[in-house]
Formats: sequence, C-alpha cells, structure tokens
Amino acid sequence: MSLKHDKSDNLFARAMNVIPGGIYGHVAPVAGLPMHLPKYIQEASGCRFIDVDGNEWIDFMCGFGAILHGYSNPEIDNFANVQRNKGSVFNQPSPVMVELAESLTSKIDFADWAVFAKNGSDLTTWAIRVAREYTQRPFVVKAKGAYHGVDAWCDPGFGGRIDDDRSKILEFPWNDLDYLKSLLKTYSKQVSAIILTPYHHAAFAPSIMPAEGFWSEIEKECQKNGIILILDDVRVGGRLNDGGSHRYFNFTPDLSIYSKALGNGYTISACTGKKFLMNASKEVFLTGSCWNDAVAMSAALKSLEISHRDQVAESIKNKGEYFCKGLCARAKKYNLPLFMTGPSSMPYPWFEGDENLFRIQKFCKIAAGKGLYFHPHHNWFISNSHSIVDLDLALDLADEAMCELIQIENS
Repeated sequence: MSLKHDKSDNLFARAMNVIPGGIYGHVAPVAGLPMHLPKYIQEASGCRFIDVDGNEWIDFMCGFGAILHGYSNPEIDNFANVQRNKGSVFNQPSPVMVELAESLTSKIDFADWAVFAKNGSDLTTWAIRVAREYTQRPFVVKAKGAYHGVDAWCDPGFGGRIDDDRSKILEFPWNDLDYLKSLLKTYSKQVSAIILTPYHHAAFAPSIMPAEGFWSEIEKECQKNGIILILDDVRVGGRLNDGGSHRYFNFTPDLSIYSKALGNGYTISACTGKKFLMNASKEVFLTGSCWNDAVAMSAALKSLEISHRDQVAESIKNKGEYFCKGLCARAKKYNLPLFMTGPSSMPYPWFEGDENLFRIQKFCKIAAGKGLYFHPHHNWFISNSHSIVDLDLALDLADEAMCELIQIENS
C-alpha cells in the first residue's frame, strides 16, 4: 500500500526556501526514511496521529519519547488549560513552580531541590557547570557515543565547533570500568563530574544495558574520588521507574535531569539535586524568559501525578514486553534474526548481521506503507495509551511487512 505524501512534500519544498534544511535536527527527514515517513503531522490522539495528507499512523516514537500518557491526554490537557486561562508566562513565576518542585522532591528519593528549564540540553550543560563550581575541577567524563544534548561539549555534529569546546571532556567505552578507572587515575583530582544515561542508547546501534555491578562501581568511584555523579534521565525518565531510572538500576546520583516524558509533550525540563549542591547551584546562572511557563509546569505536575497513581512505568514495561515478544515471535516465523534491545518500554530493533542497517530500513519502509511509524535508526517508545488491541493490530501489520520483506529479498 502506498500512502499519499503530496501535501507533506509540498510543505517541505516551501520550508526549504525559508528554513535551513527545511526540517533540522533529529527530526530531519534524512535521519529517518525521507520518502516513506511523513514530514509534517496535523493532529494526534492516544497512540495515533494523522499527517497533513490525511494518513493515519500507529505511532511507536511518541514524539521521540516526549509522550508518556498518550497524545492529547484529556486529564493533562484539561488541567493545563485551567492555568492557560489564567496565563502562562509572567514577570515572576506562578505558584505552580513551587508545587512542581515539591512534587519532584517528594517523588524522587534523593532529591532535595529542583530547578526548571525547557529542554534536556539546558540542564545537562548547567549540571556539569554546577559540578565544576562545587569541585573547582575542570574535567567531565562521559561515555563514548552518548548523546547529552546540542551544546558544543557533547553534540553529535561538527559544524561551528572548535577543539577547545571539548578540551575538558573525557570519554570511555560504555561498561568498560577498567578504562574509566585508568582515566580517573590519569586525571586524579581533576575530574568534576561523570555524566551518564541510565543505559547506553546511542542512535544507529543496539541499546546496551549496564553490566552487572556497573552502576555500583560508578557510584563507588565517584564517592572515592570526590566526583559528582550526574544522571542524564532525559530520555528514559518515567519509563523504567516512576521515581527515576536510578531506582530501576539501584544507585543514587547527585544530580539528575528529566525532560521528554516529564510534561507529556509540554515543553519543560527539570534538574533535581542533593542538598550539599544547593549553594553551588545558586552560583551557576540559569534563566530564560519563558522558562517559568506555568502551563507546562501544570502539565508536568499532572503527568507526575498520573505516573505514580497508575504505576505507568510498570504498565508500559508490561505492554512493551508483550509487543517485543510478539514482534520477535513473528520474525522467528520467517527466520528473521530480529532482536529488540534495551528495555521493553523503549526498545531498539536490531537484525543480527545488519551492520549497514539496510534490512531494518527495508522493513520500516514496508511497515510505513501499512501505517506503522517505526524508526530504523532510533529506539522506539511505548506509551500508556497503547492498548493491547493497538499492539495486536501493529503486530499483524508488522507480520505482513515481514512476509513482504522476505519475498523482496528472495526475488
């Protein structure tokens, strides 16, 4: 089945005249399947969206993880609309800012305080500066290939960057504790922070879970060497444990950053921290004219309430497990070596031996023709709005796509 793309393509042609690249960043068409996935979306509800050409899709990207409770969640939207009627951005913060900070510090076990911004990059960069302020040390350690935002110290591109931007950034291969310990020895008393995601979720590659003892060793090394442990929970937060991914892996960071699912599509991010870092945090300037957006904070407040009330992290892990097992079973029927790597609530699909990604691209192209939004280069997401009926339909359509893939490969 071929879906219409005329309006989407025409809009993109117009955009190319007035927007650099037409669409940029991680949602640029070239990052996915430019001839098969829609470039513009008209509306969305639950786990489905309709593109500008009127095609309906069952979505497995959830706004690249920003949607945890489903698109246009009425409970969240209605709560946010109460604040919207009062106003969103004022000269000073709204009382909801205090309420949201109180909610976060009561729900995240190690958190004594919280600050807010608009996206993950704002606060991953701010957090490493807080660590430098507290320790008075210059170096920061991260995992090779890890994504922590668009700022020059960590972004995946090269444009506009100079060597000095990363002169104080050290890297080690994920799970290689010996390499990390050698770095800390070489740069003894010079490392301010180690910043890591809960597990390794690089693009264009299978997700890698932490090895046994990985996080306990990281925590031990930080404590032994006076290093601030920063958890980048921007993508994963709310999808493994309602109280933060550190609880799923049984460790405790000093600072943790959340965004994506925090606002269920409303633009907000938060950094929480331990009390001993509060004074240092006051010294690192943090502001934005629209960062006190009361509507987004209201949405986050309700989103957190729903997550804890309905145990959403556990729910989407169970739904994800159902979907992943079903998809792998369909693949096995066709002798396709498909593995779903990473947590079931946000799995990364991987065909064994498909290092050039051609097979996953072909599969996702065929699936797109059936209205399945599967991304070939990025982990997928399950939202709590995916019902078993939705997942069964998606599995049946994926089964058809696998059958067609085998026919094409054998022809």
